[in-house]
Amino acid sequence: RPDLDPDTMRTNLAMDIDRTTTALLEGLFDSDNELAWSHFDARYRPIVIAFARKLGLSESDAGDVAQETILQFLKEYKEGKYDRERGRLRSWLIGIARFRIAGVYRKKASKREYRGESAMVTLPENEADLDQVWDTERRTVILQAAFKELQNTTKTDDRNMRAFEMLVFNQIPVTAVCDELGMTAQQAYMAKSRTAKRLKDIIDRIEVLYDEDAT
Repeated sequence: RPDLDPDTMRTNLAMDIDRTTTALLEGLFDSDNELAWSHFDARYRPIVIAFARKLGLSESDAGDVAQETILQFLKEYKEGKYDRERGRLRSWLIGIARFRIAGVYRKKASKREYRGESAMVTLPENEADLDQVWDTERRTVILQAAFKELQNTTKTDDRNMRAFEMLVFNQIPVTAVCDELGMTAQQAYMAKSRTAKRLKDIIDRIEVLYDEDAT
């Protein structure tokens, strides 16, 4: 299976709204079920990457951690080691990812590639703290997927969507957004609000995909 770029993964996630976590997990038992693997990967890889980035890894290292995390989960799942009655899916993925992230830091420190504070990094030990990081990054991934779906279903060049993208995703100051798009500050903020309202139904549908992660 070829590696997917972030935009492709977000598009796949946006198209994946009718597949529950249970259905995907059941499909993973079949080694020939490439579709189940592809959807599972598209759903969780972007979150693992964002999670690893939030804990200080580079884009490249975070990508490697995500690849290793998904593959290890798949292996352990097929071996029957994952039991949904014993904990959340996200907790299992977080545990694998955290171990991999710690390994990257140990390797970097031993090679003296990370110095000073970076070499002395301490990853959160508290499960609640890790869950909070995961949930924050999950919400961001869902928002990006919803925005991608809205873009794909909107035929006109919508300044409101562009303003939303610049303000929310790119964190561009409102003055710069106004200069580029020919808007007033009030128009830019209204555009952000209108686009958020258009995204709500899509976000709600995608959020349902992850509800089972808590069971």
